[in-house]
Amino acid sequence: YKEMHPSHKDHLGKLNRVSGQVEAVKRMIDEGKYCVDIMTQIRAARSALKAVELAVLETHMKSCLDQACCHSADEQNKKIEEIVTLLKKYE
Repeated sequence: YKEMHPSHKDHLGKLNRVSGQVEAVKRMIDEGKYCVDIMTQIRAARSALKAVELAVLETHMKSCLDQACCHSADEQNKKIEEIVTLLKKYE
């Protein structure tokens, strides 16, 4: 299983920071902090999470599509369609 899928463990540090940012948002809300400060912290967490998402997508495209290129045109098209469908979900 691990051989088929690339490792994303190098993103765990970033995800831990995102988790810390979300915890900070929860504390800010609990402490009744200023709305703009809360929204700024939320935006920072979203931005960091987006960076991880793009890094995972890049890894997927480099490894999974590379593997698909060694197979049939049908397999290549399936992988491309998979990515396009994923991207359309987040428009």
